[in-house]
Amino acid sequence: MIAESRPHVKLAPTGVRKPKPELRVLMVTSEWPAPGFHTTNFIKRQAEFLQAAGVNVEVFVFRGSRNPYNYAAAWTRLRPRLTTDRYDLVHAQFGQSGLLALPKRLPLVVTFRGSDLLGIVGNRHGRHTLVGRVLKQASRLVARHADAVILVSDHMRRNLKTAAPVHVVPSGLDLDLFRYTPREEARRQLGMDPDERLVLFVGREHQARKRYALAKQAVDLLTGRMPARLVLGWGVPHEKIPLYMSACDVLIVTSMQEGSPNVVKEALACDLPVVSVAVGDVRERLQNVEGCEVCADERPETIAAALERVLRAGERVAGRAAVQHLDEHLLTERVIEIYRSVLPRSRH
Repeated sequence: MIAESRPHVKLAPTGVRKPKPELRVLMVTSEWPAPGFHTTNFIKRQAEFLQAAGVNVEVFVFRGSRNPYNYAAAWTRLRPRLTTDRYDLVHAQFGQSGLLALPKRLPLVVTFRGSDLLGIVGNRHGRHTLVGRVLKQASRLVARHADAVILVSDHMRRNLKTAAPVHVVPSGLDLDLFRYTPREEARRQLGMDPDERLVLFVGREHQARKRYALAKQAVDLLTGRMPARLVLGWGVPHEKIPLYMSACDVLIVTSMQEGSPNVVKEALACDLPVVSVAVGDVRERLQNVEGCEVCADERPETIAAALERVLRAGERVAGRAAVQHLDEHLLTERVIEIYRSVLPRSRH
């Protein structure tokens, strides 16, 4: 079972070939989604799919909250577990989580997901913080001691120096959850006007890195030429996000920094057009999807013009076909292969 210091995790349906013999993995993470909400669900989903594939996963969740005392306390709680014969390896989610596995007693796999290598953008001034610089240095330390490194996007590689093998494994998708519902039905369920043009923004209004103000400015400019409304997809239960993506006409992404934004991949799984600034791996994700646009610059006028072109076309996109390779079942197999690569030959 997946064990953690939080409420029990509900497992995803089985459907992945079960590896033999069973692997025993301790997953360590400083982030875990609040029940029902659209935050870091990709970690919980990966743990569930690994479990469904036959990996014995135990999740150790701690709240670092950028406080060294919290890390020290979590390190103290975790060490006794690493002295037993309970696990074959440790999988740290985010670079900072890997600090708890040092000094190493077991093979260490680390997944870097964005701010751990790119830095933290402060919400007050919208600039990289001192804490973020410390986080980057800590993550690089962990990478140097890792037995394997996983990046969610290849562009993050330039921020990393390690002798460990580096694998690019994007966060996967639950394609059973993220799928298109006919727009009229989705709007009926959400109580939305069937005739409005709706632009979806997924993120917190006051999270500087997401730049909600830029998205709003672009939509305000757009409404001078054609009526449209900006819909904020935040504080929404995770399982309802696909309904919002089905109800809306376009997703807008204005982030100043991303690793590999999951919301873009989720939108494509729902065949929702995307208009985005060039951030993270968005250009790679959208390059072969007709009807989506990556803006040439980050001016609100440019973003508004792209939104107008997409809305005037008024079509869904063939996005689902473009993300089939991101099915969590397939990526789970890749993660298991990485696990096996760090084990002693006697365990292969």
